[in-house]
Amino acid sequence: MQKNASELLELIFSYVTKIAAIHDPDKILFEVAQMGRDLVDADRCSVWILEKESDTLWTKVSQGVDTLRIPAYSGIVGECILAQEAQIINDVYANPNFNQSVDKTTGYKTETMMVIPIHNSNEEVSGALQVINKIGDEGFTLEDLKHLQLASTYIAESLESSMLLDEIDATQRELVYIMGVTGESRSKETGNHVKRVAEYSRLLAELYGLSKEECEILKDASPMHDLGKIAIPDAVLNKPGRFNEEERLIMNTHAQLGYDILKNSERTLLKAAAIVAYQHHEKYNGTGYPNQLKGEEIHIYGRITALADVFDALGSDRVYKKAWDDERIDALFREERGEHFDADLIDLFFKHKAEFIAIREQFKDIYRGE
Repeated sequence: MQKNASELLELIFSYVTKIAAIHDPDKILFEVAQMGRDLVDADRCSVWILEKESDTLWTKVSQGVDTLRIPAYSGIVGECILAQEAQIINDVYANPNFNQSVDKTTGYKTETMMVIPIHNSNEEVSGALQVINKIGDEGFTLEDLKHLQLASTYIAESLESSMLLDEIDATQRELVYIMGVTGESRSKETGNHVKRVAEYSRLLAELYGLSKEECEILKDASPMHDLGKIAIPDAVLNKPGRFNEEERLIMNTHAQLGYDILKNSERTLLKAAAIVAYQHHEKYNGTGYPNQLKGEEIHIYGRITALADVFDALGSDRVYKKAWDDERIDALFREERGEHFDADLIDLFFKHKAEFIAIREQFKDIYRGE
């Protein structure tokens, strides 16, 4: 049965936090393969490494069997690497490229398969990620392929270095960004919304006097502010016009939903993302949600992201409204100084408004309506 969006996100982040605490490359790759297997409900997942010197493909991770070696461009995996194209095959023995010798060697019966090429930082194919035997009656789907691509991206980073620490952090940031974009794409926004909010948040953090490290953490965490939207029904999320009371209450749950997905992580970035998701709709005067926090009860990350998010939302076309002009935005910000927003942040915004406008222009995008 296909996982819903909330289940998918919880699974990904459970593995991200687990993998982040491991330093042994083989163990990391094993956990990533486990993640690939669980993402698509497959029976097995293998990482195949392309060894160009010996013209060989061999498995770095393969559940249930020892390391296997085959000629570099043989079989379905070899064809995938040669063509640099993913494949979904739901009747493996009917495929002329299937190498039946592996099944004969292992005693395992392969029925369905999905293979994705792995690329290194130079965009060269360095191997492939393979899942075998979809659990249940249905075969692998295009949706499964999208989910497996997340694991493939993580593996590609992992293969670059034996230490992997820098790669893990970079991949974690990328996954955070991808999940932020996923949440926004369901409400018909382009990925540039989260880019702009990230840049506005970084700039505000710098102007406020946060450390360089905290500025970067907030920049990387802020794309997750609307993560919880991924669990909001389309009928509410994309409703043209104003919400009724019931719909508004449903929409408001996205702050709690996003926090619930992220709250158990011990990683600095994901802890910051949990704060941002939870508090970016709190208001300085205590009338926000979900907890009616007031003033400095709201974490500075929440206060900054609140202003950054509203500035971008007001200045962008949405399914329910056209973009406001700058004069109207300025008037609202002055009115909400010390009410919705931290007065100090509003003052910094107006003092450096040209820098915010420059960011908006740099990452300008086009609204994708129906």
